[in-house]
Order: sequence, then structure tokens, then C-alpha cells
Amino acid sequence: MESMHHLPRPAWRDDLKIAVVWGMLAGLAAAAVIPYMMQLMPEKFAALPMSLPIVIVLQAVQACLLIGLMSYLGLRMGHRVGLGSPVMRSLLARQGSIDWGPLRPLQAIALGIVAALMVLAASAVLDPMLPTPVNAPASVDPASAAWSGLLASLYGGIAEELQLRLFLMTLLVWLFARMGKASMTAGMYWLAIVIAALLFGAGHLPAADAVWGLDGFVAFRTVALNAIAGVVFGWIYWKRGLEMAMLSHFSADIVLHVLAPLSKGMTGA
Repeated sequence: MESMHHLPRPAWRDDLKIAVVWGMLAGLAAAAVIPYMMQLMPEKFAALPMSLPIVIVLQAVQACLLIGLMSYLGLRMGHRVGLGSPVMRSLLARQGSIDWGPLRPLQAIALGIVAALMVLAASAVLDPMLPTPVNAPASVDPASAAWSGLLASLYGGIAEELQLRLFLMTLLVWLFARMGKASMTAGMYWLAIVIAALLFGAGHLPAADAVWGLDGFVAFRTVALNAIAGVVFGWIYWKRGLEMAMLSHFSADIVLHVLAPLSKGMTGA
């Protein structure tokens, strides 16, 4: 972990190298999520003004550049507040071998699964109160839904964690530290975790609007369900680093977007 505040800040070249790799992976993840989005919002893709391959390339390039920049800024700020990307730094900046013990990858996976189960439980309570969909997602067989869900899980685990945790949460803690001009406190991190989690939920509002239309209950349900998971991922990012938050997020999405569709298909739900 990069929580040793007394260490000098690594060279900006190391941060740039790490950010370039994360940006490239984010670009690939942005291309991978397209099949899932096509199932979720088929009417938008039916009205595309250009061919689908061009859209995929443009989305990938945009994500690569934008999220790569966000990653670089997050890495630079992270040195000040003990947040960052310890595994990638060990691999690319040659800062020693990876000590997996303190990172606890199995715990990250387990917490991601627990977060997904909490979301499914809350969804079972709230979803019957949702309005009738105005644009129902495309009807696909469970295997296709699970496959596109697997691809979407890569976007959640990589691109969303780079944006919401490495950049946004780090920025918030960095700002709180500068405003407080005092030693770091747990409250600063928790406030950043909650804000980033709520904004993570708010980022899913356009997709919810495309399916149900956006009213107060739809907004509450969308933000609340995603914020549950966002708090878990934020805590893991704080305590274990970016890669473990990614692993937890990916594990949660596997449950939500792969196993859940397959389960519905087997039960006929």
C-alpha cells in the first residue's frame, strides 16, 4: 500500500507509465461494455448516426485519453494522502515484489460478493415498486445476457474504479486535507467514500432513465443500490489499494451481471 506518508513522492514518469497502462485498459473496457449497453438501450443504438465499429473505436479512444488523464492526476494526488495503485506500481515502477498478504485479495472478492448480495436483496424489495418500463431492455437469452454482463464487468471493475476511486475519491480526500491543513483523519476518508459512492450511483441515472423514465423513486432506487456497493469498494480502495477495489467491483458485477441472469434463466424468472 502507499500509506507511508514519510516516503518521498515517486518520479512523475512512474505515475505517467502507470496511468498510460490504466488508460489503455480503460479503453479496452469501454469497447467491451458496448454489447451490454446495446441490450440495455437498443433504441439508442438503432439510431446511431455512424457505423457501430466507428462508435466502438471512438468510445475506446475517448476513454483511453480521458481516464488515462484522470488516472495520472489521481496517482499524483494519491502520494499526498496514502491512496494509489500499489500492485501496478510494483509491476511497472520496480518498487519491490508484490506482497499479497496485506492486500488480502480473497477478502476483496468476498466483500464484493457480499455487496452484490446486498444489492440483490435491496433490489428484490424496491423493484416491485418501479414504474412500467418505457423502453424495455432487448430480450436476449440468459447465456447472451451473461456473456455481455461479463464484458460489462470489465468496464465496472476497471474504468469505473479508475474514475470513481483513483480519481474522484482521491481528489476529495486531497481537497479535505488541504482545507483542514491538519493530519489525515478517518473522517476525511469516510466522507470521500460516501460522496464518491453517491456519485457512483448518480452515474447510473441515465441508464435508469432510458429504461423507466426518471422520477423520484427511480432516482432513489438507482442511487441507493449502487451506493451500497460503492461504499464497499471505497473502503477497500482506502485500506487495500486500487487493484483490490477493482477485484471487489469485478466480483460484485460477476454476481449481478453474469450469475443473476443465468439464475433467472434456469428458474424461468
